[in-house]
Amino acid sequence: MPSLPFTQVDAFADAPFTGNPAAVMPLDAWLDDATLQAIAAENNLSETAFTVATQDDAEADYELRWFTPAVEVKLCGHATLASGHVLMGERDAVRFRTRHAGVLTVMRDGDGYTLSLPAWSMAEKAMPELAAGLGGPVQASWWRDGGYALFLYPDEAAIRALTPDFAALKAHGDLLLMASAPGADSDIVSRVFVPGGGIDEDPVTGSAHCLLTPYWAERLGRTVISAVQASARGARLGCTLAGDRVILTGACRTVIEGRFFL
Repeated sequence: MPSLPFTQVDAFADAPFTGNPAAVMPLDAWLDDATLQAIAAENNLSETAFTVATQDDAEADYELRWFTPAVEVKLCGHATLASGHVLMGERDAVRFRTRHAGVLTVMRDGDGYTLSLPAWSMAEKAMPELAAGLGGPVQASWWRDGGYALFLYPDEAAIRALTPDFAALKAHGDLLLMASAPGADSDIVSRVFVPGGGIDEDPVTGSAHCLLTPYWAERLGRTVISAVQASARGARLGCTLAGDRVILTGACRTVIEGRFFL
């Protein structure tokens, strides 16, 4: 019976059972998309990352793709960090070529890692139906083509009090919905919801900070920001805006190693 290596990693986690779990599954060659999606559905984690070593690619060590239990996504930060953790070995950095987000790099940083992601801009846009589905006192909203929406709230208490209508939000399709505000003991706080992609609330979302970091860096007037994602598992992230890149810092913890049988 054929089998694949399987590692489950808590990413952006200072201890097991915190941060965001991801499965990392290195492959010798790409399987068909239906099989990749079926494996991710079986894993039933917010993301399963699949990698294949590159050949004659001076810019990247691996190709990387990510799947939720329902869909393939264009960018996933925490599963990229987890993939770097699994594949780093004795190196100081691992570079991943992706289909939609270019080359992403994970580097050692003390006991943790830094993750380089693209910095993305948004445009202000009213989205009353989505705002109603999230609930709470939305102050303003911003949009990026590709399915990213940011909703601003007055404070951390409002973020933590949100009880979204996931059925209503799911009807709008595969959107990544961010709720954010100034933090109580951090610069910013957020929660992230992706019901149309099979994840009602994502525990920790690196890709969301591709948008949150540039927005808050401009609003706060500085490029280094402390962030809390206020999910049930939760995490603290260091965020730096470096030109057209966002640099996130975080640690990883391996919690499961084994084989996945096909």
